[in-house]
Amino acid sequence: MLRRLLILLLIPFFLTGCDKNSNVEEITFSSWGTVTETKILRNIINDFELENPDIKINFIHIPQNYFQKVHLLFASHQAPDVLFVNNLYLPVYADKLEDLSNIIDKDEFYSQSIEALSFDKKLLAVPRDISTLVFYRNKNLIKKNPTNLEELINVISKSSNYGISYERNLYYSFPYILTMGEDIYSPKKSIEYYKNLEGRYAPTPSQVGSLTLGQMFLEGKIGLYLSGRWMYPKISEKADFDWDIIIFPGIVPLDSSGWAIAKESKHKEAALKFIRYLSSSRCSEYFLSTGLVVPARIDVANKIDDKIFLEAINHSKVLEIDKDFRKKIDKMNKELFN
Repeated sequence: MLRRLLILLLIPFFLTGCDKNSNVEEITFSSWGTVTETKILRNIINDFELENPDIKINFIHIPQNYFQKVHLLFASHQAPDVLFVNNLYLPVYADKLEDLSNIIDKDEFYSQSIEALSFDKKLLAVPRDISTLVFYRNKNLIKKNPTNLEELINVISKSSNYGISYERNLYYSFPYILTMGEDIYSPKKSIEYYKNLEGRYAPTPSQVGSLTLGQMFLEGKIGLYLSGRWMYPKISEKADFDWDIIIFPGIVPLDSSGWAIAKESKHKEAALKFIRYLSSSRCSEYFLSTGLVVPARIDVANKIDDKIFLEAINHSKVLEIDKDFRKKIDKMNKELFN
């Protein structure tokens, strides 16, 4: 009943086709995103439609449970023509997405983003951004930049407050797993190392309370805060202490998000035209301006202010993800952190 209701609610937004009177071809485009990101997307869509008056973009913003809803739309054959996806969910839809290997010059993008959004040697989404994890450092609490995990313990143990952040989420343990060379599906020593941070050097959930770890960092309570580029604008605006960004002393996971086309789309040429526009340098610069993402286009990424995010790419690894990745990770999260 819930599935049927959800489909009935979303179908009106995903109706595609041609306006017989105006000969305008309509395509649907779905994405998640912050208010800032969706505002940029709407501006991009307006610009695209002005340059291509024969194409209309019906934009569907799905801020929550994005992939759950997209899954239902695929199941009901109402998938959007163009959809925003990330590499963590990409394999689930691999047989439902077009191969886009030949529509772009791959050399214009970070090779890691191309690798992340490929499956079975097919590029299934044109990269928009490239994402890694870094440490935001409160220089009043953490004086030294650790270069390995042994040094990391030594450094955070000397903090006058909590030395490091700790998430009860397997994703944030990946840097430790990758650095110790263990398999992400069967970590042993690395998980023990990671879980031992809580309570000793990192706050427990009861100590975090109603705050987020980001808020605790901004209040000067955490020395090293593991997060991504998406926190950069907020920390830049709110932090009233001396801080900087440093590389995690090891290997971090690399993720990427991008634009894909549903195989069942009846408007593939228009969809391709829109994706080429979305992935252009001009549009990539719009997203760079938010401060939330590191663009996957090399020419635009090089314009970023803080080059540490580009350096972090050289210390990253694309995870090997299969169609059961989400199920396996969800199960491990429950077993390890429940």
